[in-house]
Amino acid sequence: MENSHDPLKFAYWVPNVSGGLVVSTIEQRTDWGYDYNRELAVLAERNGFEYALSQVRYIASYGAAYQHESTGFSLALLLATQRLKVIAAVHPGLWHPGVLAKFIATADQLSGGRAAVNVVSGWFKDEFTKLGEPWLEHDERYRRSEEFIRVLREIWTSEHAEFGGDFYRLHDFDLRPKPLAGPGRPHPEIFQGGNSTSARRMAGRVSDWYFSNGRDFDGVTEQIRDVRAEAGLHGRRVRFGLNGFLIARDTEAEAREVLREIVAKADRKAVEGFGSAVRQAGRSASDGKGMWQDSEFADLVQYNDGFRTGLIGTPEQIAERIVAYKRLGVDLFLLGFLHYLEDVEYFGERVLPLVRELEADLETPAHVNS
Repeated sequence: MENSHDPLKFAYWVPNVSGGLVVSTIEQRTDWGYDYNRELAVLAERNGFEYALSQVRYIASYGAAYQHESTGFSLALLLATQRLKVIAAVHPGLWHPGVLAKFIATADQLSGGRAAVNVVSGWFKDEFTKLGEPWLEHDERYRRSEEFIRVLREIWTSEHAEFGGDFYRLHDFDLRPKPLAGPGRPHPEIFQGGNSTSARRMAGRVSDWYFSNGRDFDGVTEQIRDVRAEAGLHGRRVRFGLNGFLIARDTEAEAREVLREIVAKADRKAVEGFGSAVRQAGRSASDGKGMWQDSEFADLVQYNDGFRTGLIGTPEQIAERIVAYKRLGVDLFLLGFLHYLEDVEYFGERVLPLVRELEADLETPAHVNS
């Protein structure tokens, strides 16, 4: 499968909600507060990370008792760093796209063009109903998200924005100042997630990046094929990001023991509650094909199926697996960690150099014996 010659990009999940990135009582030397996250952002920037993704949760849920709002937190991290691009996760239905377009334009101006958004169609019904907002059926949520993205792009790139849809309307709207534009970046990058057929088609039509939950090689191949096929119908190229929870240790046995302990100490009630909520959201897809539909209990302990990507082992094992995914078409890895400060630094010092060596080998023509 063809793939770009660009070096792989790496992003990390910002721990701006309490409880870390696994729903487990295992010790996690990770803090959801700003001081910790500011230190982490600077450290990640120094250790090869190009992006960070701020999570969005509005109410306590499934191990996340406390949450910082994603857009405000993202702006704070942008102002604390020099190169890091920060992606704010946002919910259509809880934001008007014009208001968000204004916020992101300001963040982009203040950060020198480093703001981005991840449009989340939503799986957690209570976040809408407890605010008195309607909870749409699965495919309708994606129709709204597609309009939301079209409106963002129209506002960011047009001096007389016009849009007439089922969910949003614009009438000669002019946003000033606009976000910064440059070669290959006409507006802030637009990411989206979702594994369903509706999500894949939406990505092909309107998004710059498609995020997948954790997947093995076969699952990634299928998703990339579907998104590329839809994008091709519209003369577009969509880049592909893959979620993974990374456990790198000096020996494979150490890494496997960390995974075993995470799952053994899972908060069973929280994991089962999360599993029930997300499966309900996916089952409502028109074809019943949605995120988390085939996830087992152990998968859900990392709430975006991060264990399934298999980034667990020695630096050498992980680097080889990462580059194998690149061969399939993955452009970016969105990573979570147990102990962020220690694990991000270990990644930068021990794993990333091996990834870059293997990538260089991919570019070297094979020698032919005479």
